[in-house]
Amino acid sequence: MSVVGFDLGFQSCYVAVARVSFFKSHVSFVSFGQRNRLIGAAAKSQVVTNCQNTVQGFKRFHGRAFADPYVQSAKSNLVYNLAQMSSGVTGIKVMYMEEERVFSIEQVTGMLLTKLKETAESALKKPVADCVISVPSFFTDAERSSVMDAAQIAGLNCLRLMNDTTAVTLAYGIYKQDLPAPEEKPRIVVFVDVGHSGYQVSVCAFNKGKLKILATAFDPELGGKDFDDILVKHFCEEFSKKYKLDARSKPRALVRLYQECEKLKKLMSANSSDLPLGIECFMNDIDVSSKLNRGQFEEMCAGLLAKVEGPLCSVMEQTKMKKEDIYAVEIVGGASRIPAIKERIAKFFGKELNTTLNADEAVARGCALQCAILSPAFKVREFSITDVVPYSISLKWNSAADDGLKYVFPKNHAAPFSKVLTFYRKEPFTLDAYYNNLKELPYPNSSIGQFLIQNVVPQESGECAKVKVKVRVNVHGVFSVSNASLVETVKTPEGEEPMETDQTVKEEEVCIQPGSMMESFPCFFISLFQTSEHGKQEKTENGKQEKSGDGKQEKKNDQPPQAKKPKVKTKTVELPVQNNLHWQLPTDVLNMFVENEGKMIMQDKLEKERNDAKNNVEEYVYEMRDKLHGILEKFVNEADRDAFSLKLEDTETWLYEEGEDQQKQVYIDKLAELKKMGQPVLDRYMESEIRPKAFEELGRQIQVYMKFIEAYKTKDEQYNHLDELEVTRVEKQVNDAMAWMNNKMNQQNSQDLTLDPVVKVQEIQATELYSACNPVVSKPKPKVELPKDEKTENGPVNGHQGTENQSPNPDKTTSAGMEQETAETKLPEMDID
Repeated sequence: MSVVGFDLGFQSCYVAVARVSFFKSHVSFVSFGQRNRLIGAAAKSQVVTNCQNTVQGFKRFHGRAFADPYVQSAKSNLVYNLAQMSSGVTGIKVMYMEEERVFSIEQVTGMLLTKLKETAESALKKPVADCVISVPSFFTDAERSSVMDAAQIAGLNCLRLMNDTTAVTLAYGIYKQDLPAPEEKPRIVVFVDVGHSGYQVSVCAFNKGKLKILATAFDPELGGKDFDDILVKHFCEEFSKKYKLDARSKPRALVRLYQECEKLKKLMSANSSDLPLGIECFMNDIDVSSKLNRGQFEEMCAGLLAKVEGPLCSVMEQTKMKKEDIYAVEIVGGASRIPAIKERIAKFFGKELNTTLNADEAVARGCALQCAILSPAFKVREFSITDVVPYSISLKWNSAADDGLKYVFPKNHAAPFSKVLTFYRKEPFTLDAYYNNLKELPYPNSSIGQFLIQNVVPQESGECAKVKVKVRVNVHGVFSVSNASLVETVKTPEGEEPMETDQTVKEEEVCIQPGSMMESFPCFFISLFQTSEHGKQEKTENGKQEKSGDGKQEKKNDQPPQAKKPKVKTKTVELPVQNNLHWQLPTDVLNMFVENEGKMIMQDKLEKERNDAKNNVEEYVYEMRDKLHGILEKFVNEADRDAFSLKLEDTETWLYEEGEDQQKQVYIDKLAELKKMGQPVLDRYMESEIRPKAFEELGRQIQVYMKFIEAYKTKDEQYNHLDELEVTRVEKQVNDAMAWMNNKMNQQNSQDLTLDPVVKVQEIQATELYSACNPVVSKPKPKVELPKDEKTENGPVNGHQGTENQSPNPDKTTSAGMEQETAETKLPEMDID
């Protein structure tokens, strides 16, 4: 099982793999071409040359209609085109495969996730499916559902959508060894995440083995990109006055200006002096230049910087804490490097900011740790995580019986969380879920969705039926009606008491769905489950209920019979719930997107193979053209060299004209045609380089065996066990090998280098000298066995009696000697047996 975390950022994405301590970043760019897609750094390189088909900054379009005010305002700063899809949501219009296509935001994000998935797979060396993905804490249900759909398109199983700040708190707290004990006062830490597209603040309480988010606040309009927009606006006005150029009229010029402004912003974070900005051939072959310093930049951004304190005040008000209660303030995010932001946050809390965590990696690492906690295949330190609901959620209904409103989950309510609501109805009814406070919602529509409770019927007596509805904010932070059930009351006729039989018990088991916990509670069922412990909690409570029920039945059977009374029996029937969530992709559309993504992945793979084949031809042409007048010059005659050079030049011309866009097999055939002429020359060069070493090794072997023969002839004791006939054969083999080597070396020295060699390295290495001589040379001496009569056991050595081994007891010595004599006399009999 994979343990992977993805930080799906506005400008950059990050991949963290907990098991191998792997971390990798990619820019959030997707470029569409005539034959394939480019994702990440390869796509960013196309942003100037193919700007209208290279998309970026699409994260905030998730779950938004095309008519959304945010989408309409963002269009002016985009160099690519947005379009309205048939369902009304925002789409991106590009040219792909030489035709105009409109892709949904889920599809484009799915493409980006596919790239991140491939990166993780290359690190783990195995397929990746399970993961945890980060989202901003201010994302609504519609936006979160959209990201979940994108993960499914990429073939990922998202175990949890995790808030950015919650992931940061986990990465911070899980390694802390000095946290207070569970019964002690928690440690309060404030986390500030200033990213490229948003500003998020959360207050977290830490105890040993757990963390609890107390409050969150955010400003989606305060991030790194907003500072870039101010710089771009400033220089557009300056260039318009100074050079009479309208940068916004040319998408390519606007992209280059954004790139330079981002570089300038980063430089100003490290330098307070005047810094230059210059762009060559900006528009109409005109070079533009300007300069700016940090002080001027902060004056221009005074309105943005004034918004820094707003979320900080909000979290302090929500938690009703004083600044003295804060243990530390941790700051992360790419835009947190802007000095003016850090100064204002530090001034607000009156303490120095901590940078314990890596500003870029913290979110992805927290997601990877959460994935490890959720994974049953990895042992992780027990650490419970309690998040919060970012917006208050209410339910309303309209039925023939009454109109109602229920405040279900207030702001900062613990999540994940479930509640059970009880209704009395005679017919199906609809529940409308919505966010209470539209002012605090960075989204134009407060509605979450409608949930139709079906198959509701009155009781047999005509009275309203009791309907229990379980509502839940799940681990992804998404509100849902998880299930509904109808509680039926069945009265048996008076005097007809049903027998307590196994059949009755079996009937109740069939009616009551296993795992249902709401039957023991009259109206509301409220519980807080950690994701990994939810199933265990339910199983334990069910076990207790069943046990108590059996105990009551046994006690009832022990009691004496009483007067017969009418019996009341209840059974629960599960009711179907029809969900109608806003902007959620229908199943058939989602399946079509999954299929299309698979086709595009295959197309990208085929195009990569085609480009690789083309690059191989181009690389071979450049390599051989240089070598023909270099190291290969003396290995080819002049006529062949001229013919091969002409062939290489023709191939190079073909590559940039007719061969610019050919099939993969055409390039493979062209390379084979070139190698037919060039490979023999290259082989002659390689043979000339390796042949001297091969002859040297053969000569070394001959010298070793000649020394062996000389030692044998001088009757060296080391070889006196060898057979003379075998040594004679070795001597003949050595003499033949020496004669063959000298003959081939003389022939090769007189051979022209432009011709094929007389002998090849493979032939030299294949000589039988070693296989014929080594068995004889390395033949071991036979082992000499000692005579049996010379063997002694526990006796004196060289006639000397060991006094230290003599026994102090003479009786024992005598008896030992008798036993030894007895044993010696019995040895022949044992040998005979």
